This record gives sequence, structure tokens and C-alpha cells, in this order.
Amino acid sequence: MSRQYFGTDGIRGTVGQTPITPDFVLRLGHAVGQVLRRSEARPTVLIGKDTRISGYMLESALEAGFASAGVDVLLTGPLPTPGVAYLTRALRLSLGAVISASHNPFADNGIKFFSAQGEKLSDQWEKDVEGALDVAPAWVESPNLGKARRLEDARGRYIEFCKSTFASAMSLKGLKLVIDAAHGAAYQVAPEVFHELGAEVISIGCSPNGVNINDGVGATHPQALVQAVKDHHADYGIALDGDADRLQLVDADGRLFNGDELLYVMVADRLAQGQNVPGAVGTLMTNMAVELALQERGVGFVRAKVGDRYVLEELLSRGWQLGGEGSGHLIALDRHTTGDGIVSALQILQAVARSGRSLSNWLEGVTLFPQRLINVRLKAGQDWKNSALLAAAQEAVLRQLDGRGRVLIRPSGTEPLLRVMVEAQDGNLANRCAEQLAEAVQS
Repeated sequence: MSRQYFGTDGIRGTVGQTPITPDFVLRLGHAVGQVLRRSEARPTVLIGKDTRISGYMLESALEAGFASAGVDVLLTGPLPTPGVAYLTRALRLSLGAVISASHNPFADNGIKFFSAQGEKLSDQWEKDVEGALDVAPAWVESPNLGKARRLEDARGRYIEFCKSTFASAMSLKGLKLVIDAAHGAAYQVAPEVFHELGAEVISIGCSPNGVNINDGVGATHPQALVQAVKDHHADYGIALDGDADRLQLVDADGRLFNGDELLYVMVADRLAQGQNVPGAVGTLMTNMAVELALQERGVGFVRAKVGDRYVLEELLSRGWQLGGEGSGHLIALDRHTTGDGIVSALQILQAVARSGRSLSNWLEGVTLFPQRLINVRLKAGQDWKNSALLAAAQEAVLRQLDGRGRVLIRPSGTEPLLRVMVEAQDGNLANRCAEQLAEAVQS
């Protein structure tokens, strides 16, 4: 059975359109509750959210759905996604639920879930929930309805957790940081974490009004952070996205470091501490320069499908600790069970503070390869996978790249397009090869 509602990161869409409507979310809460009660008589679920105005409506609907199935609820109010994952595990709860559309604009929203261990749930669990959605609801009798209460100290608990991932003998004293929370879930938490660790903090993107989340600020719009770092003569700038599981980082010169580069620094710092790092996980889009740099240091590297849940699955299957995406989803399983923008930033700043080396110095010799992406429109019924012409063109391109570049050809998930990407040390070569492949598709 394929999943109808769940995507790579929960259920997401435009508010007011199926499935992001209060009636569907109530049904969803009831269905999840039914699945939970197959293995637990009286489950308790934690619900957190970001700052979207629609969060109030969806939170009420989800809470009612859980209560109707005999599930108790704890409410945190606005809290980063990784904060919900942490508290679900720390409080020994049955499930964590987050109402957020991450980096999307405010008109979108979504719901994703974490297991009792604070991890993303399996495809099979999501299929079980979708199966329960197809069954008529079975409301529990009034004495067995779920109860709800607010977890008053959720923010403080999560702040202390974030600080605990930073070396206890160190501080951020002497650093001036600009923190951009994208007017999202971390608007209160993030400035406090870095301030309490000793940094001088300038906050931007920390004034949510329900409709300004991710609007010109945050990890998906780092230009605001670059400018603020320059204006305040700060040492570094940290940008999170709407639910704070994604990180972009800027240095005093205004240089922006993406997730691929930050993953390399996290690995290099652990190697510098004498730790064993057998391998790291990236995605199909991870820049090849990082892969080669890690291999030169004896660190294995594998690519997962795009999406942090697939990075996590690969890490768990291999028993590795570090992985991430260029978008800034970084996972350090020796610090947290899921990607966490604040914790990832602390890992990078810890490397800088401990070594006395700047971030750009950590990345000397790691120059990202230029990438050329061409979207080629497919004709109706075009069988590109079995095209002898495309296969021959790809073989010719790989000979030209000679191991210092790579090709990625994949279909769009939403349009009749084939995405042709070539990456190479030589940008001109990448351009020529991508055009060759695109021409083969069109022919």
C-alpha cells in the first residue's frame, strides 16, 4: 500500500485545502490514537508547533482527535521540532507531534510525528495510520476520554538540553553572534541558548506575528543574516528555519557555509579530538568535493535519498553518527536523535572555540565543485530510463569527468521534467557535459 497523505516529512500542504483542514486533522489525531492504543492502554502524546497563525486551529483539532481516542495530551506551545523530539524521549511519552511546515511560507502547515525514542517513524507506521483513517472512528466512552494540559517548563527543559551538548568546560565568551530564528519556533529558545553560554547575541527574525515566518529571513533567506553580521561586526551569524531543524552559518566576512561544508567540519572536529569516525552520510545532492575530502581523511561516505529521514535511516543501519544535507539538515546522533539546527550550530562553534581556528580555516582545501542543473521537459510517455542515446551520452560524459565529477539524472516528483545535474571541478566542463546530456534527452 502506497502512502496517500504522508510525504518525506510528515503531512504538509496549504491550510484550508485537504489534508490541512481541521476536520481532517481531527480524524488524523483519532487514527493515530487508535494505532497507539494497539500497544498501549493509555498513551500520552506531546504536541508542539511553530508560530504560524494556523497552528492554533490545527492544534485544537489534533488535541480533540487524540482525546476522542482516549489519548492524553501535553501542549508545549511554540517549540522547535527537535525540542519536541527531545522532550518526547526525556518524558518517556508515547509519541511527539509537531505542527509545522518547516521552511514553507505561513499559508502552508503540516504535521509530523516522532516515536517514543525521539526518532522519525517508519514508513510502515505511517501506512498503519493511513489504514486507520479509512476505518470509521470509534469514539471512547466519556469516562475514558483523553485529557490535556500545558507543559509549562518545556522551553526551559529544551534550552538546558541544547546547552548540555556543548562542552561543559568551554563557553562562547568573546564571540558576538547574530541569531536569526526566521520568526519561527526558536524565536525565544535560540537567543537564550547562545546567551547563556556566554556569547553576545543580536537577534533578528525573532518577532513572529503569525504570518511572517520564513518571510525574508531564516535559513532559506540568508541574505538578511549576511547583512546583519556585517552591520553589527559580528563574528558569526546563525540562521535557522521555521521549525529550527535546519542551519545556515555566516562568518564575519559574510561568507555563507552550507550544510555540506558544516558536515565536513563536524567530522574534522571529531577526528581532531581523536575520535573514530568510520563514515558519514550525505544525499544524492551532496557536493562531491566534500565526499572526496572525507575519503582523503579515511572517512567513508555514502549517499542516501534526498530527505533527512533517509539520512537518518542510513546512519542507523550502519551504526554511524554524522550525516546531513546541503540545505542545513545536520544529524549528530552522539548529541541528538534527530536533526537540530541549534545543536548543530553549537557543534560548529565548539570546533572553532576549541581550536582557535576560523571556520574558513577548517575548510581550507575543501572547495565546493560547481554544479550545473538543467530541467528538461519530458514528452508524454517518453521512456528516458531505457534510452540508448542517453545511456551513451552519460557514458561519454563520465569519461570526460574522469572520476573528478559526477552525474545525477532524476525525474521531478511534481512535474513532467527530468533534472539533469553535472558536478565537476571545472565549471566549464560541468556546463558542457550537462548540455550534452540535456540534448540527448531532448533527442
